[in-house]
Amino acid sequence: MVLDLSQLNSSAGKGQGSGSGNGSGAGQAAGAGQGPSAGQGGANFFTVTEANVQDVVMKKSAEVPVVVLIGSPRSPASEELKQTLQELAGEGRGTFAVGYLDADATPQVAQLFGVRDLPTTVALGAGQPLTSFVGAQPIDALRQWVNALVQQVGPQLSGPAGGAEDAAENEPPADPRIAAAEDQLACGDVDAAIETYNQVLDDDPDNTPVKQARDSAALIKRARDTEPAADDEIGQALHKADMAVLGGNVEAAFQGLIGAISTAAGDDKETLKQRLFELFDLFEANDPRVLNARTNLASALF
Repeated sequence: MVLDLSQLNSSAGKGQGSGSGNGSGAGQAAGAGQGPSAGQGGANFFTVTEANVQDVVMKKSAEVPVVVLIGSPRSPASEELKQTLQELAGEGRGTFAVGYLDADATPQVAQLFGVRDLPTTVALGAGQPLTSFVGAQPIDALRQWVNALVQQVGPQLSGPAGGAEDAAENEPPADPRIAAAEDQLACGDVDAAIETYNQVLDDDPDNTPVKQARDSAALIKRARDTEPAADDEIGQALHKADMAVLGGNVEAAFQGLIGAISTAAGDDKETLKQRLFELFDLFEANDPRVLNARTNLASALF
């Protein structure tokens, strides 16, 4: 697939508020212990895992364009592209970020991007896919491509957190148990991660980011373990909303549940409302998507 800059979505930043509050709180907590991969890219090149994918899709891409490489160590083209993008991330000095997603290690995350061929590279802005290509590309073509992302999409986003390169280096050290929970999630042990987050909350019950991280892990578990029957309309609506949030389609998740609430009655309506409120709690209270959904919910109810 030829690099096609015409695919860039020039409206990617519209509807997103300024600052880092647009990101998933769970991602902020779960990603806090996820150190960047070593190399020229520094904190602007990192590994995408089940634990931090929401942080990549929602929070980081609300600040700067994020390039996600979905590859495999079995693929020479993937390894070549990974090295090239890592080099470009270092050159970019925080104006964009690169995430490497190992499709062999985390196939469930790769599926969120709808990948059919490896390597596939996807550019994200404000949580939305902007453009993509398959296979390796010469470094000059890649440099032109990322420069276009930075110039066309970057100004519509909120900018690097704190306005400084590698701002994560200035953050206070995270509770080591959060890093342990990340590792457990990366290994697929969601139950253990939830228990670890609960241990942190036992000591710090008002830690909202950790609550959001725990609830995000619970969302992953629920989406993985739930398989509603085809004729279970309420179950299907709940599962579809969960999967939409995991895939970065937050507004679609909210809209779908609100639509179902508007036609449901009795216990079904209460079940749908409870799930919607649970999904709201995964994000900051002032997130524009949450505020808009709350307004739409009020209209649907009254």
